[in-house]
Amino acid sequence: MFDKILIANRGEIGVRIIKTCRRMGIKTAIVFSEADRGSMAVEMADEAVFIGPPPAAQSYLDQDKIVAAVRQTGAQAVHPGFGFLSEKVEFAERLAAENITFIGPNPRAIFAMGDKIESKKTAAAAGVSCVPGHIGEIADTAHAIAISEEIGYPVMIKASAGGGGKGIRVAYNRKDVEEGFPAVKAEAMASFGDDRIFIEKFILAPRHIEIQVLGDKHGNVVHLFERECSIQRRNQKVVEEAPSPLLDPATRALMGEQAVALARAVGYDSAGTVEFVASGADKSFYFLEMNTRLQVEHPVTEMITGLDLVEQMLRVAAGETLAFGQDDLAINGWAVESRIYAEDPYRGFLPSIGRLRRYLPPVEGTFGDVKVRNDAGVREGDEISMFYDPMISKLVTWAPDRLSAIDAQSAALDSFAIEGIQDNTPFLSAVMNEPVFRSGTFTTAYIKDTWPDGFAGAEATEAVQRLMAGVAALIHTRKSAREALISGRLAPSAEVRRDWTVLIDRAAHPLRITPTADGAMVVFESGRSITIVSDFKPGDRVVTGTAEGSGGFEAQPFAVKFKDRREGFDLLYRGVRASVIVCTPRAAELHGKLPEKVAADRSGEVISPMPGLVVSLEVAVGSSVKSGEAVAIVEAMKMQNIIRAERDGKVTAIHVKAGDPVAADEVMVELA
Repeated sequence: MFDKILIANRGEIGVRIIKTCRRMGIKTAIVFSEADRGSMAVEMADEAVFIGPPPAAQSYLDQDKIVAAVRQTGAQAVHPGFGFLSEKVEFAERLAAENITFIGPNPRAIFAMGDKIESKKTAAAAGVSCVPGHIGEIADTAHAIAISEEIGYPVMIKASAGGGGKGIRVAYNRKDVEEGFPAVKAEAMASFGDDRIFIEKFILAPRHIEIQVLGDKHGNVVHLFERECSIQRRNQKVVEEAPSPLLDPATRALMGEQAVALARAVGYDSAGTVEFVASGADKSFYFLEMNTRLQVEHPVTEMITGLDLVEQMLRVAAGETLAFGQDDLAINGWAVESRIYAEDPYRGFLPSIGRLRRYLPPVEGTFGDVKVRNDAGVREGDEISMFYDPMISKLVTWAPDRLSAIDAQSAALDSFAIEGIQDNTPFLSAVMNEPVFRSGTFTTAYIKDTWPDGFAGAEATEAVQRLMAGVAALIHTRKSAREALISGRLAPSAEVRRDWTVLIDRAAHPLRITPTADGAMVVFESGRSITIVSDFKPGDRVVTGTAEGSGGFEAQPFAVKFKDRREGFDLLYRGVRASVIVCTPRAAELHGKLPEKVAADRSGEVISPMPGLVVSLEVAVGSSVKSGEAVAIVEAMKMQNIIRAERDGKVTAIHVKAGDPVAADEVMVELA
């Protein structure tokens, strides 16, 4: 086994690899860019080597700097994590030439499987069913249109060297290809340094299911069952689970056999993932691609198999034989993973950049029949940079069955407190409580189908409103009691008021709250009541406890997040977001007479919806544009976003140029 390895990556995967190495007694060195100086991974590693400025091309993708870091630290092997150099055949070959072990598959396997065009040729030759498409390079946009129309819309335009949801567009017509093909090429070059593109048929109502494979250098290959990855946004996985609610034992076995056969065909000798698109109607499936690296979602496989995939990669790279065969493996329970991203789900999931002023993840560990795990590379006070992926952490829950694992995930998401940036936990919590997701009958179009007009929060049922009103009253009462204390005295100076009206998004909920030894009893004007048991303290940011009430409100645990506002506070629970004010009945009456604010018309301004870099401007002063036409392209967190006009007009002013940084809500172009 190795004495020391170098980690050619950053963030949560860097931390993940370090944890396994510590357990195995292996020393670690890690590289870092200026943006990651002082990061969690850098502090945890035994050594750290500075490799340059934040842009990946000048740091994490610079092979010379990585090899120099290996020499400087005396590491014997390199773990690439995922992304960056993890699937670069040239990097694996370079390390081999330098007599440095690559903790990943051999270069021949990376070439055959890592290139999406070559992998389809290899899969077809191995007898694996493939999605209809064009296997071969595409010269230009005109060629792409011809291929798309021959295959038949819709089609998927995909970067050959792609991965992680980058470099992908679905085209439903000729115009989509005209806009999407050059955008995918640009994203592919920016993210992977390779702008080759292929096009394949996009299967409507698909399921995205992948098989985890593991091989050693002695010809042994096994699969570790499947992961369901159909909950996606812009082809980026958001929620994963293992096993899949779609597959039966026969389909699972057949899919696993094909994945293993494909891995054997290229002599695969590490952890890898064979991805399939499956039909929810008849469970037929087709090969999509193979990722020759560790996957972001590998924790759910670890949770149902009990294996540490990073450890297995290390052992295989060191020449050890797999210590188990296919018959030794079995599925135990169910695991669900949510990707916690720095993005605003209420504004079209736009990236959110800034500092984590508060970061309080759920407590990890085993709690009865439930396990909670949070793979993170950040701490409170860290900064989310515009230069890299917006992931904050991966929250994983395990339970004996699917619905119990989902319920555990929902509770964990509700207790995850993040401040300083926007995050997607409200959206993820809404998914966990949405009927179609819970039924397991979703497809990759789930997010678009469920929230066609964008996510505006989950709808609050009557029971949820009662709980939120009761929690709001509890928060207000305990804060009022603390504020009523006079220095040097042990008791409040005056009786704290009990009758309140809770305004939830301007809707009034009159109630009376009576504190108890361990919480409060809340009685509403309707006569219904709710009993809350909670040890909430005014300094907390999450109210946790149990609640039970009349009118069909069964006893249940809860976790409600809240943030203070100038007046009142915001509550978040199961994807429901509410602005809450606790006030006297007279104040509530006056609030009801105030007019709602009317937003100013800004349709004549083309605004950057996120911080990023201006890639290009598609208009000039004096140009006429139509509503929906592209005006500019802004890149943020490795994704290119087309900014469109909201109305017809003529360009009267342009305030930015290509290469300029822009802030969120910055006006780039004005229309008359």
